[in-house]
Amino acid sequence: MKLISIVVPVFNEEDNIEHFYTEICKVMGPLPYDFELMFIDDGSKDASIFRLDRLAQKDNRVKPLYLARNFGHQIALTCGLDHANGDAVITMDGDMQHPPTFLPILIEKWEQGYEVVQTIRKTTEGVSWIKNATSALFYKLMNSLSKVKIQPGGSDFRLMDRCVVESFRCYKERARFIRGMIGAIGYNHVQIEFVAPKRFAGNSKFSINKMLHFALDGITSYSTKPLRFAFYMGVIFGVISLGVTSHVIYIKWFTEDAVPGWATISASILFLGGLQLIGIGIIGEYVGRIFEEVKQRPLYFVRHEPNILDKKPMIDNKN
Repeated sequence: MKLISIVVPVFNEEDNIEHFYTEICKVMGPLPYDFELMFIDDGSKDASIFRLDRLAQKDNRVKPLYLARNFGHQIALTCGLDHANGDAVITMDGDMQHPPTFLPILIEKWEQGYEVVQTIRKTTEGVSWIKNATSALFYKLMNSLSKVKIQPGGSDFRLMDRCVVESFRCYKERARFIRGMIGAIGYNHVQIEFVAPKRFAGNSKFSINKMLHFALDGITSYSTKPLRFAFYMGVIFGVISLGVTSHVIYIKWFTEDAVPGWATISASILFLGGLQLIGIGIIGEYVGRIFEEVKQRPLYFVRHEPNILDKKPMIDNKN
């Protein structure tokens, strides 16, 4: 019987875990497949670990992995893909915004011969228009700058055939934008649209700050705060320079206080200075990426992994 691996990153989701487990069992139970449910705890500080331990003791299909600290959503997904043994692997969030009822549809498409079944989020219930607008802007910017086209509305809710998972494991970089990586792998893709419901419980851990970092990481593949600070300062001073330029124009044309040459010099210095800082910040993003890559540090550390008999070594991405 074919095995389906379901990989679920978890970070402070104590109120969602048991409900999510129940819904997965309800959907997968009637299907003619074995399945393993791999929760990747990404350094939770609430009772998520105790809930996962209880499920693992009750059901050996539940295979939690506890990371040593919070490594981030994309690294947690990578850890799950490194340890998944299924003929097909499904990655999804555990807050019920990736509906378990779609699992049979993903598996059906896989059985039809598709090696990547990608879900496309049409909209999310209860999400403000601002978030939808910024999301659309991100995808437009990403696709205008990247050679790999990212489908607007794409999510980390997808099914991958075993051959795709093995190919994914060949990627060595530390700064991970998995949506782009899966798109770059190739293989036979198909897309399925869905409407994301509201979270079952709790609040989203994906803050505005995290969304901004995620967007920049998707474009540059990595980010470092000190170098990114230069980019932000360049933007701020660029905006300030526009205001000062307006003031300079006002002094020049509407008052008698202008010093000859002062208007042009002041506006030029402020504007070009802001542009230079932006340029330095962008270069810094790529220098920071190189800095992180050459250190060849491991992606993650697994502290504990109950119910996993076929233990794999931690992937350190060394050649």
